[in-house]
Amino acid sequence: MSDKSSIEWTDATWNPVTGCTKVSPGCDNCYAETFAERWRGVPGHHFENGFDVQLRPDKLDQPLRWKKPRRIFVNSMSDLFHDDIPDSYIAEVFAVMARAEQHTFQLLTKRHGRMRSLLAEDGLKLLEAATSEDVAAPLYDVWPLPNVWLGVSVENQQWADIRIPALLETPAAVRWLSCEPLLGPISLSKFLHWRPIGENFREVPMPPDFAEACGLPALHWVVVGGESGLRSRAALMDWPRSLRDQCIAASLPFFFKQWGGRTPKANGRELDGRTWDEYPDSLPERET
Repeated sequence: MSDKSSIEWTDATWNPVTGCTKVSPGCDNCYAETFAERWRGVPGHHFENGFDVQLRPDKLDQPLRWKKPRRIFVNSMSDLFHDDIPDSYIAEVFAVMARAEQHTFQLLTKRHGRMRSLLAEDGLKLLEAATSEDVAAPLYDVWPLPNVWLGVSVENQQWADIRIPALLETPAAVRWLSCEPLLGPISLSKFLHWRPIGENFREVPMPPDFAEACGLPALHWVVVGGESGLRSRAALMDWPRSLRDQCIAASLPFFFKQWGGRTPKANGRELDGRTWDEYPDSLPERET
């Protein structure tokens, strides 16, 4: 865990779990795996077991020690909804986030199905998984947690079409997308016009402002970035530009993280001559 992060859209990282396994093309050149595997077999090192999934209960309470509010990326070195992480442990992580209400927690997953299953129906399955009243108590009062942003990683249209519907059917104060590494063009049009029906969202005809009028906007934030590293796959310029234009048309905050390349900063962060650093809690006036 670090109380400072080089990731442009967050302030800090918190890793109550480390390790993961690949599930889609966006994982092929995983930076976290590359880093962790460098230390496999080194006695006493934090990553002695490489990128194997490991619970880190000694890290659970660390956000509670930070008094100054900050945005915290949860599990930059893992995926909280990985199959090898017990439901009860996920409940403990959510209990910490509920208690650390001064912070904003930015959570990303590629395990969209498990996220939806655990957190739907007012987090009932998550509450059932809690092993003590200390864990369950902070999850009773308000759901979804107002300081937790739930997001899915979508690298191309195929995975956007699979993961975004699950995100839209999961209760969340803020729903967001990380289109990084961006490996192809993505159209969000169908997801910007989903209508809430019961507890879920469905794609049905509706006025563009319907969800907002109901107080239930479907998506709140889009982060886009190209891949970095020795085997990075280049993003065509039209791909992030299209996503930016879609966000502008929908009044959706847009954050352009990087073009990528051999290193994250190799080709800069400017898109059409400027940086794009918008957040769902603060939408600055756009330049024209």
